[in-house]
Amino acid sequence: MRDYEAARAEFSLDVPDDYNFGFDVIDRRAAEADKTAYVYVDRSGRTVEDHSFSDLRDRSNRFANVLLGLGAAKGDFALVVIPRLPAWYEVMIACIKTSVIAMPGTNLLTAKDMAYRINKAKARFAVVTAEHVEKIETVRADCPSLEHLIVIGGEAGTGPGGWHAYQSACAGASDSLSRNDVEAAGADDMMIAYFTSGTTSLPKMVPRSHEYALAHWVTGAYWMDLREDDVHWTLSDTGWAKAAWGMLFPPWQFGATNVLHDADPKFDADAHLKLIGKLGVTTFCAPPTIFRLFAQIDLGQYDLSSLRHSFSAGEPLNPEAIRVWKDATGTVVHDGYGQTETVNVVANYPCMEVRPGSMGKPVPGTDVGIVDDDGNVADLAVGNDGDDVHGLGLAVTVMDHGAGGVLPDADGLGVQGLAGAERVAQRR
Repeated sequence: MRDYEAARAEFSLDVPDDYNFGFDVIDRRAAEADKTAYVYVDRSGRTVEDHSFSDLRDRSNRFANVLLGLGAAKGDFALVVIPRLPAWYEVMIACIKTSVIAMPGTNLLTAKDMAYRINKAKARFAVVTAEHVEKIETVRADCPSLEHLIVIGGEAGTGPGGWHAYQSACAGASDSLSRNDVEAAGADDMMIAYFTSGTTSLPKMVPRSHEYALAHWVTGAYWMDLREDDVHWTLSDTGWAKAAWGMLFPPWQFGATNVLHDADPKFDADAHLKLIGKLGVTTFCAPPTIFRLFAQIDLGQYDLSSLRHSFSAGEPLNPEAIRVWKDATGTVVHDGYGQTETVNVVANYPCMEVRPGSMGKPVPGTDVGIVDDDGNVADLAVGNDGDDVHGLGLAVTVMDHGAGGVLPDADGLGVQGLAGAERVAQRR
C-alpha cells in the first residue's frame, strides 16, 4: 500500500461462495506456483528443512483421507494441540479441506482445559502430541462425544482405548484429494474455532467461517506488507489466534515463505537473532516483550540485514525499544490491533510515519470509533489527553458488505459472513 486514503476509497474483497483456503490457496499454489511454503527448524537449530506447497498439499491430503476414513464429516470438531511441528500445518490444512473444525489449543493446556473445550464443542476427535496423551486419558471418561484419538510422535494403541498413530496412519493413506471427495461447504460455513484466554471468566469459543481465512488478506496486504519473495517469521504458540494471523492465512495468500521453529519454551534470544540472519528473514513479528528483551542485548553482533519490515501486537511498545531495534535493523516496529474475533482492524503501515504511542489508523475496509454503552459514537478529538475514555468500547464497522469473515455474527457466536448485512462489533 503506497497511498492509505486511496486504498480506503478503492477497497473491495470478493469472496467466492465455496472458498476453501486448503484447496484455493495451498493446492492452487502447489499446482501453479510451487515454492517453499515453510522452513522448519528443529529445537536444536541444526536441522533446517524446506517444505514446498506441493509437500503440504500431499501431506494434508493424506491426513484428510485419514479423517474421512474414520467417518469425519463437515461440522465435526477436533481438538488440536500440536507445537510448532510440520504436523501442525498438515493437520490444520487437512481439517480446513474436510471442514472438520479444528480447535487449536496452546501446549500449556491442562487436562481440565482440554475437557472443557471438548465438551463445549462436543468434539469427536483429538489430535495431540505424545506429551498430551496422559492429559486426554485423565478426562476421557468425562468427554462422551470423544470418539477418535490421534497421537503424533507416539505409537498406535497408546492408552487403554487405543490411539491412532499419526505417522503410520498417514503413511497408509492416499495423497490424492479433490473437492469432489469431501462434503460441499460454503464460505460462510464454520472452519475453525479458537478459545479466548479466559482472563475474566471461562474461555469463550470464537468460531470462524471459511471466509475468515480470505479476510486475512487485509492483514497481510496492509499491516504486514507481505510479498511473494518474503521469508516471514511470526513468534506465536500454535494455539493462539495470532498463529492464524502470522503463521497461516496472510503469508500464504501472498506466497511468502513461513518460518516454523520448534523453539524451547524458555525463550532463547541469541538463537532467534541468529536464525534471522541464517534464514534471511525479511518480515518479522514478535510480541512487545520480545522486542524489549532484544533491546537489552548488543544487537550489533548479529546479522539482521535481511529484515525490511518489523511489526508487533498485543500491547504498546515503548519508544526506547523501538529506537534500539531501528538502530540495529533500519526497520521501525509497526504496531497493529485486532482480536481473536477479528482480522487486523487498526495498524501502522509502511506508507505512513509511525507516531510513538499510536497504534495507527483503521485498516482499509473498516471504520473504527469509540462508543458508549448505548452505542453512541463518542465525539473525541484524536490525541486529546484530557478526554476520558474509561468505560467506553471499540466499535468496528465493515464498509464492504461483501467482505465476509472479518467479524462474527452480531451475537458473537454465529459463523455467517458479512455479505448483505453490516455487522458492528462492540468489544470491551
